[in-house]
Amino acid sequence: MITGGCDVGSATGKAVIMENGIVLAGHVIPSGQKPGETAQEAMNGAMEKAGISSIDEFSYIVGTGYGRSKVPFAQENMSEITCHARGAHWLNPAVRTVVDIGGQDCKVISLNDTGKVIEFIMNDKCAAGTGRFFEAMARVLHCSLEDISSLSNQGKNPPEMSNQCVVFAESEVVTLISDEAELNDIIAAINISVSGRVSSMVRRVGLIEELALTGGCSKNKGLAKALTERLEVTVKKLPQDPQIAGALGAALIAEAKMLKQSEREIA
Repeated sequence: MITGGCDVGSATGKAVIMENGIVLAGHVIPSGQKPGETAQEAMNGAMEKAGISSIDEFSYIVGTGYGRSKVPFAQENMSEITCHARGAHWLNPAVRTVVDIGGQDCKVISLNDTGKVIEFIMNDKCAAGTGRFFEAMARVLHCSLEDISSLSNQGKNPPEMSNQCVVFAESEVVTLISDEAELNDIIAAINISVSGRVSSMVRRVGLIEELALTGGCSKNKGLAKALTERLEVTVKKLPQDPQIAGALGAALIAEAKMLKQSEREIA
């Protein structure tokens, strides 16, 4: 039985293909202007990796993400909250708190021991603490997102950053540059600033160990370090690409639906 999940986000499109509980392939691409085309391209990439020639070989496909209703080949769509929870729990059953930082929103999800969502909070009203925020900071600093993420670029004397709004934070970083603050210290300050906002969301939901990051910003090692220090809890690294957690969760939900249908037919 082959199932699929397709997560169409604002910054990237992700697709995961599973067969009988095993991940065959995952694929990540930048999002285009049309969610449907992004979904198709992401799934095509995953199918090529898995050696699947036709979408007709799938038993069921679930779409998720902000563009979930535009996935043309999905039989159903589900909230990214549910899908990220399911995907993270499958990757590490010990995880009880998931922080998903995507291109334009941030979500903190609390899970029970079966991976069911207990509580969540979501920031989707501004770009503070999201991928767009990091992109803006990288642009002002004339560096890459990889530079901001690298642990080797986290300075030991970060200045305090008071602003979370992208516009005001950009102005603040420009001031720090003009004051000749070290680049590594500014990068550390940016990650510490974002960790403060995320930590407050975690505390509102209620921190339960273990904690894991999903979404594109989960690859920011500097942010993971800052969160670890602020929350005084180790951010657990997931065994597979955390950016595909939502698509993986969607594929798992598709698989569970097919298994349940099969059981009813046998009964």
